[in-house]
Amino acid sequence: MQVAKNKVISIDYTLTDAQGAELDSSQGRGPFAYIHGIGNIIPGLEAALEGKSKGDQVNAVIPPENAYGARDEKLVQDLPRSQFDTDQEIQVGMQFQAMSEGGPRVVTVVSVDADNVTIDANHPLAGVTLHFDVTVKEIREATGDELSHGHVHGPDDQHH
Repeated sequence: MQVAKNKVISIDYTLTDAQGAELDSSQGRGPFAYIHGIGNIIPGLEAALEGKSKGDQVNAVIPPENAYGARDEKLVQDLPRSQFDTDQEIQVGMQFQAMSEGGPRVVTVVSVDADNVTIDANHPLAGVTLHFDVTVKEIREATGDELSHGHVHGPDDQHH
């Protein structure tokens, strides 16, 4: 069986940046499972895995336009502290959910002063060329429920 649309694919992966710094990995968490061909993973990695078989190892370099897009400096904004309804001290690195024209979006605090909070609504990996080292562990048919729900169900599925 090969990696194709509507198949459940399980992969082990390590994600690094161009300098080799590890950004993410499935190591210690077990394989990552997703439904292929329905937008569950970034387009560049999905294309790199298409047609592969169980046991295949794939090294893929994914440019930003096939991953999380280019950085958009218009998504970095200064807001008055008074707009943050929280009892917590606002610190760099905190994330909040904000409403945007496109719906809810996660924003990250990048700086704080006495009057303003600077937020960044770019995805943390926007503008980054991603380097994936992937091993295809399993391939199976997706169930009807998985396809209708748009995600993989596991033995201890807590979604339903």
